[in-house]
Amino acid sequence: MVDHSERQNTPVAPGLLAGKRLLITGVVTRQSIAFAVAERAQRDGATIALTSFGRARRLTERAARRLPEPPPVLEFDASQPSHYEELRRSAERTLGRIDGVLHAIAFAPPDALGGSFLTTPAESAELAFRISSWSLPALGAALQPLLERPASIVALDFDASVAWPVYDWMGVAKAALESGARYLARYLGPHGVRVNLVSAGPVRTVAASGIPGFSMLADLWRSQAPLGWDVGDPGPVADTVAFLLSDLSRGISGEIIHVDGGYHAMGAPLVERGSEEFERGAGGLERGAGGLERGAEE
Repeated sequence: MVDHSERQNTPVAPGLLAGKRLLITGVVTRQSIAFAVAERAQRDGATIALTSFGRARRLTERAARRLPEPPPVLEFDASQPSHYEELRRSAERTLGRIDGVLHAIAFAPPDALGGSFLTTPAESAELAFRISSWSLPALGAALQPLLERPASIVALDFDASVAWPVYDWMGVAKAALESGARYLARYLGPHGVRVNLVSAGPVRTVAASGIPGFSMLADLWRSQAPLGWDVGDPGPVADTVAFLLSDLSRGISGEIIHVDGGYHAMGAPLVERGSEEFERGAGGLERGAGGLERGAEE
C-alpha cells in the first residue's frame, strides 16, 4: 500500500476556476471538506459565497476569515423551506449569476444513527431525508434562475450502495441523495446544468465526529484502500470537486465519482504477501481446493 503518512502537496491547475462564481454550503470549520473546496476554488480564481445559519454561523464566519479572501456568508437553513427562496435573493445580490454550487449538507438526529435503525421514530428519519436528500433538488430548483449555461452542481456523498455499520438512516438518506441527483441531472440538463456527486472516503470533520463508530470506519479504510487514505486530508476530495465545477467536466452529469483511495472497488481487506494473515488465508484456500478435488473424484 502507498504510505500517506505525510500529506502530499496538491498540484494546482492555474485558472481552473478563473472567473467562476460559486455558492458553497457546508463550511463549519477549517476541517470541513467544504472549506478545502472553498480554499481551492479561490486559489483557482473563483469568486465565492458561503452559507450558514444559527449558532454555526459564527464558526463559519471565523473559518471564512482564514480563506485567502474572506467571502460573504449568506443565511441558509436547509430544513426550512422558506430559506430556499431567500437564499436565491441573497445569492443574486451577492454573486449575480452563478456558475457552480457545492451541496455539502447532511444531518441525522442521534436516534437515527448508531444502531438504532429499527427503533428510529418517523420524524427523525424524515428530518434526515429532508436535510440530507430533499435539499439537493430543492436547492437546484431555487437557484435555477441564477444558474449560467453551462453550470455545475456538485454534492458530497458517502457510498450508499451498501449498508454500513452505525450509519443507519443517514445511509438511507444518502441513497435518496444519489437517486435525487440523477433526477436533478435529468431535469436541469436541458438548461445546461450538470449534476454530479463525489462519494468521499471518511474525513475527520465536525459532522463526522457526530457519527457513532466513525473511528471504526476509518480503520476499515486503512485496511482496504489500496492507495491508502488519510482521514485528516480533505484535499483529494476538494480537487475532484474543483474538477467537476470546472469546464473540464462539461460532458459529465448524473455521475458518482468515488474519491476513497480505491476502497469501494475492493472485495476484502488488503493482506500483504508473507504476512501471517496471508499465510492463514492461503492455507485455507489450499485446503478448500483439496476438498473440491476429492469431491470431483468421488
